[in-house]
This record gives sequence, C-alpha cells and structure tokens, in this order.
Amino acid sequence: MGRRGRATVVVLGDFGRSPRMQYHALSLSSQLFFVLFDLITMIGAQPHRAVLEDPKISLYLMSVPSFQRLPRLFYLLALPFKILLQLLHLLWLLLVKVPSSDVVLVQNPPSVPVLAVVKWTCVIRKSSFVIDWHNFGYTLFGLRLNPSHILVKLYFWFEKRYGKMADGHLCVTKAMQHELAENWGIRATVVYDRSPEFFQPATLEEKHELFLRLDGLFRQPLGEWDCCSVRPEEDENVRLASRQYGDQYFYLKERPALIVSSTSWTPDEDFEILLEAAVMYDRRVAASLGEHIDSASGDRRPMKNSRCVFPRLLIVVTGKGPLRQEYEERISRLRLHHVAFRTMWLAAEDYPRLLGSADLGVSLHTSSSGLDLPMKVVDMFGCGLPVTAVSYSCIDELVKDHQNGLLFSSASELADQFMDLFQGFPDNCERLKHLRDGALASGSCARWDDEWEKQVLPLISRFLRHSFISRC
Repeated sequence: MGRRGRATVVVLGDFGRSPRMQYHALSLSSQLFFVLFDLITMIGAQPHRAVLEDPKISLYLMSVPSFQRLPRLFYLLALPFKILLQLLHLLWLLLVKVPSSDVVLVQNPPSVPVLAVVKWTCVIRKSSFVIDWHNFGYTLFGLRLNPSHILVKLYFWFEKRYGKMADGHLCVTKAMQHELAENWGIRATVVYDRSPEFFQPATLEEKHELFLRLDGLFRQPLGEWDCCSVRPEEDENVRLASRQYGDQYFYLKERPALIVSSTSWTPDEDFEILLEAAVMYDRRVAASLGEHIDSASGDRRPMKNSRCVFPRLLIVVTGKGPLRQEYEERISRLRLHHVAFRTMWLAAEDYPRLLGSADLGVSLHTSSSGLDLPMKVVDMFGCGLPVTAVSYSCIDELVKDHQNGLLFSSASELADQFMDLFQGFPDNCERLKHLRDGALASGSCARWDDEWEKQVLPLISRFLRHSFISRC
C-alpha cells in the first residue's frame, strides 16, 4: 500500500486559543482515514481534549518570547531577534523533525516569518502549501505601530508576495474573498466558521451543575463586595442562580442575568465600550429605584417600597491577553451596585457549557482589517445564545440585526440594549426570547463538519499524493 499520506498544520500562535485551527485538525483526522497529521504551534493554552487524545495527531511545540508587554521602542528592538528565533526553530521542525507532508496548512496571521519558511520548505520537500486567511497580519501589526509606519508597509509587501505563492487558499468571509481577489490576485474559498457538535444549548440540570462548580468564581469580586458576592454575614450555601429539589431543578426568581463576553484582551477589541455600558446600566437602574447616596457610608439606598424591574447583571469575561490585568484593576474601582464583573479562563470543555448557560453574549471584536468575523459569536449561536455585537463592515454576514442578535456602535447604545432586553427578567423578556430563537436557528442550520466537508475536503484532497486515500 506504500506509505500513508501526511498533512501538517502550522499555527505560529497560541493553538489553544485558535478554535478554527483545532477544528481543522479534528476534521482532517476524522474525514481522511489514511492520513497522519502533524501540528506545529506555539506553547500556550491547552487545546481541546479531543485534539490531545487523537492518536493520528503528533504535536510539536515551539517556545519563543512574545515581547508583547514591552514598550514600543524595546518591542521594535526585540522584534528581529524574535523573528530569527521563529525562523530557525520552524526550519528545524519542518526540515528535520517533522516527516515530509503532502500538504501544509498554515494559519495567517501571523505572516512573518512563517509564510516564507513554509513556502521554501514546501519547495524543498515537494509539498503543497495552503493558507487559511483569518485576517491580515499587516493590519494587526499596524495596531502596535502606526498603519503608515515603514515596517507595516514592509510587512504588507511580505504578506502579499508570499501569500500569492501558496497553492490553495481558504478565507473566513466573502468580504475577505473579494479583497483577496481584487487587490491581491488570490482566489480563495470561503469557509465560514461554524461551531462543532459539542457547542449545544445546556439543560437546566447541566446549568445547575456548572453554576455549582463555578460558584466560588462567581461569588469572588474583583475588588470589594459587589451585588453577586457573598457578604460575611450571609450563608455561603445560598445559591446564586439555581437550586435543586430532589430530581428537579429550578431557576431562582431573583437570579442575575448572566452575560458572557469572550476576549483576547487585545487592542482590536474595545473593552472600554462594555465598561461604559455597565456603568450606564448601573446608573439607570439606580435612577429607576430612586436611589440616593448615604453621605456617611457612600452606599446607595433605594426609596422605600421601590421595586426593580431590571435584574442584576453578572458579566463573565473569558480569555487571556496582555490588557487583562489593567482592566481588572479598573473594574475593581468602579463601585457598581447592580452589575458585577468576573474574569476567568475556562477549560475547553467548560466553555461551551458556560455559553449554553448564559442569557446574552457580547462581542467586542472590531477586526483590524474589517474583513474577518468573531469566532466567539459562531460558538454562541451553536449554544443558542443571542448576541449583541459591535457593528463593522462585514459583521452582517454573521449577525442578523433583530433576528439572531443586535448590533451596537457605542456604549450608550449597548446600555440601551441591556435595559430593553432585560426589563422584566427573567419571565417577561419577549425580545430576548425572540433573539434566542433566532440564535438557535442560526446555530443549528450548519455545523463545522458540514462546512468543512463541502468547502475544505475537495481542496485538501487535490494535494494528497496517494490515490488509495479515502474518507472514513
């Protein structure tokens, strides 16, 4: 039968935080029976358990300092050193450590030095070279420097030159497909991000189990006591959102509305909008209660017999990134009375359950190029979670305003949406229910495996050398 076919996936970034490339790896493994796979990526967050446990996938880890926290001048001075380390390590892996492949699939960005290294090693080893365009590297680089900086222009030249040398191209939106065709001379196949099968709406029993496991995190404030933490005089066994009686599970009527926002804590996601919207919501709820500030303690107290029709908001922000600590410190100083923030990093198996348990998702992704879509929204739809998202050029390819979610352009608009969606929570929120139905429909209409088999499998199969290779 000869040697088995082989494919290599290269992610010169944190593979554990790149769900699309993880799904590529799992699809390659499940759809192509006689093919072995090698994964080359940076040391970072742990990927999904299914990737780690797949016997057909071999994982090769690279370790290079990121220098992201350095001031701009020191970052520029360290950049050549970082690129050289990546180049040498990647060359050693592709030419020595990893067996020769039929096809190498590369995530872009980053572009430097990975596109050049992969291109010339593919020439040496007679392998095919395929790029999956998630965004443009030069636009991300332009966030760190000025977009007109000479180094950004050089990055653009490099990315375009070596991008055109690939044998096949995938991209994430029709807008990016058009940009590549018109201005780069590249024909790419659109492969929309879709959630895999393990992103599903959660049952109340599953939600209750998650709430119990995360109760300590939910109750722990970022600063002093807030509306979702436990006061010293309170019973720590009092549950925040749900309760179990025998075999039955119930929501608590006074539970907070759970909002989830997943972020990489980077400049292309304006977290400031969410902070400002939370402050506005807090003040508007206080105004609806006629709250006044106690001059001695600084506490806000509602008027006698006032009844709030707006819930507390528990905003859970998941993810890791360079700006996380800075924003945690700012949150701790906000002194909100009707909104609580929590930041956490969840295991890949817990993240879908959290989305399936939430009431609303918030996407702050704005895209450095304006041509990619937030994967987090796709996952939210897979769990039947309605989304409110920052409006930009191509977001309507994913979020249909007033159907499966809402779009906003300012903190005030986002605060308006919170007030509108959660008035009468949890029993009398018809608009929220309408959006949830739309999100469920969007999440169930297509899954990743269907999209991959239709769009990616024909392209990859063209580059596999052995005719005996067949799908399971």
